[in-house]
Amino acid sequence: MEKSEEEIKVSKFAELMNKHFAASAIPKGIHCLSLRLTDEYSSNAHARRQLPSPELLPSLSNNSYYHFVLSTDNILAASVVVTSAVQSFLKPEKIVFHVITDKKTYAAMHSWFALNPISPAIVEVKGVHQFDWLTRENVPVLEAVENHNGIRNYYHGNHIAGANLSETTPRIFASKLQARSPKYISLLNHLRIYLPELFPHLDKVVFLDDDVVVQRDLSPLWKIDLGGKVNGAVETCVGEDEWNLKSNLTMWKLGTLPPALIAFKGHVQVIDPSWHMLGLGYQNKTNIESVKKAAVIHYNGQSKPWLQIGFAHLRPFWTKYVNYSNDFIRNCHILE
Repeated sequence: MEKSEEEIKVSKFAELMNKHFAASAIPKGIHCLSLRLTDEYSSNAHARRQLPSPELLPSLSNNSYYHFVLSTDNILAASVVVTSAVQSFLKPEKIVFHVITDKKTYAAMHSWFALNPISPAIVEVKGVHQFDWLTRENVPVLEAVENHNGIRNYYHGNHIAGANLSETTPRIFASKLQARSPKYISLLNHLRIYLPELFPHLDKVVFLDDDVVVQRDLSPLWKIDLGGKVNGAVETCVGEDEWNLKSNLTMWKLGTLPPALIAFKGHVQVIDPSWHMLGLGYQNKTNIESVKKAAVIHYNGQSKPWLQIGFAHLRPFWTKYVNYSNDFIRNCHILE
């Protein structure tokens, strides 16, 4: 009996590891999409056209528009976020999306929005290499996070080696694996902390993660009185936010949350929770009626809707904004 229980436990750990790898990997279809769009950028002048067009450039710093910032290297996810926001807005012609991506994805991301304009919204695509302010002198901790061997091993190393599986439970092990997503040491993941420096001429922006879907007009967010605070957010966790700044970069192992808690401590205005529903990437039993009512639904967790491991009953809220008739989407056999 004891041997059987041990075999079940080992099998469960193996299943959790496989799910972790599936969540961290880039799906073949999305990789194909990036490659094809990069090739299109080099061969098609229309794919390289200026975004936005010259006559619309003043809108990028015009505070009468609704400005959104999206930082991602996932082209398909970016398309869904922008499309869902535009379709849900009462005045989509007043939307400006600032899409930030990394250098290797820039050509493909630019191609997508150049060839698939989401009218009447205005979309700007910039690579991190195009921001003069993003230097190692201004953001030294990012270089440390990216180059520090201990940090890199924490995310990319062998998660089984050194772990005493006999003294932990599958649930605790799963939680530790989820906290080790390689995206946490991505420069794109940390940009949200530096929005005032990246967009100094804008008074207010809404930052959206790439695993969200917008289901309601978000323009009322700009009317919320922040009471002098610099940040407005739905309260998603309550607990200790004291971190040891001399902890050998330990605090950076949990992604942007610890440094964000430090950066914005005492400067966050809590807004109504109906604006943001979390958990669609890990809560299989999410209430469908609650999902339908939320302004923004968030697939935070491993089970992203573009992955095979995504929850089938929650995926349609995301896939409804994917244009499966698009030649690039169709030829890359993107998960439907």
